[in-house]
Amino acid sequence: MNKEHEEIQSESDIIRGDVLESIFCHVPLIHLVPVCHLSKSWNRALFSSLRHFNKPKPWLIIHSQTSRPPYTTAASSVAYDPRSNLWLRINHDPPVEYVSDLRSSNSTLLYMLSISKFSFSFDPLHLTWHQADPPLVWRTDPVVGILDRRHIVVAGGAWDFEDDPLSVEIYDLETRKWDTCESISAIFEHSAASMWLSIAANTKTLYAMEQASGITRSFDPISRIWLGPFDLRHDPNIYFSVIGISRDNLIMLGLLGNSENVKDIKIWELKGESFELFKEIGAMPKELVEKLKEEHASLSSIKISLTGDVLYIFNPEEPKELVVCEIDGRRRVSRWGSLKNSMVNDGGRVTERAVLTCADVSLGDLRKAMKSGKGSFSTVNNGILQY
Repeated sequence: MNKEHEEIQSESDIIRGDVLESIFCHVPLIHLVPVCHLSKSWNRALFSSLRHFNKPKPWLIIHSQTSRPPYTTAASSVAYDPRSNLWLRINHDPPVEYVSDLRSSNSTLLYMLSISKFSFSFDPLHLTWHQADPPLVWRTDPVVGILDRRHIVVAGGAWDFEDDPLSVEIYDLETRKWDTCESISAIFEHSAASMWLSIAANTKTLYAMEQASGITRSFDPISRIWLGPFDLRHDPNIYFSVIGISRDNLIMLGLLGNSENVKDIKIWELKGESFELFKEIGAMPKELVEKLKEEHASLSSIKISLTGDVLYIFNPEEPKELVVCEIDGRRRVSRWGSLKNSMVNDGGRVTERAVLTCADVSLGDLRKAMKSGKGSFSTVNNGILQY
């Protein structure tokens, strides 16, 4: 073993560090995992390449599930790695036990809620699942969000007529207990069901916005009170909007015009105590708007999944094409592109119910998955990302 290591060390000395860095730029991230263990010089060149040249970018992960009980799913998911421009299959071992509809929230959280169990996962590759008792109030379609990797907020969606349909509970991951707090009844007049709301969360605050009106409230898990309402619709031409978090800042993506005539799709960054400071950071090119609409003349809604500076946008009714944009250091959208959804079959339809998450995936995450045996990876096909 020592002799082999010495030979590798000797060979690596022949190849200059800058040459290695250039080579590593063209190697998919999953194939770079073994390089970490070859030699110190290769390891230095590898991390220098990832830090200064072809940097890792947030992965889009698509989880599939049948739409009817018993909610079985393939023991794998597919992921798009934009750094490598590859679609990958992530094989789960053991497969996840699905107890109800699989759902996602604020791009990073996957969860399932049944009358007997609350299951959730928030690691980048979703290979680790946590099990908890269900909330004290039974809910069918609640708002769910994770804050500071410790608190999970569950609000609204109560089923039993005897319960407050807009009650709020918080699950503490450290104490493994549920606690109640201020009802969301003072927050939204119409509904606190997740299907009507867009949810976003940073390390300190949960945001919930009515997609149709733009009315938004924020929740502080420390004081356990809701603040607002805030009207984020500074442009009266916005008819549908969603929110997300980019670098701890709140951003909003809005559809302008009407569902039969989409004039623009724009992105704003919002700041200030009442989000009175807003800056337009990008407008989607017209040809990409048409790709989101597909064969339909209208576009009534969109969904987003984002982490860091990469944003994936899709039409939930026609998910064949994904729009991708990147935000640069000046907080402007610097690149727009489109990407074929790898889970769409030849007939142009998603073969199973799909749930999307987005996460920063590091070499350490890949190495941990492979070493633990919980995950293995294989290439599905090359991405066709068009800029």
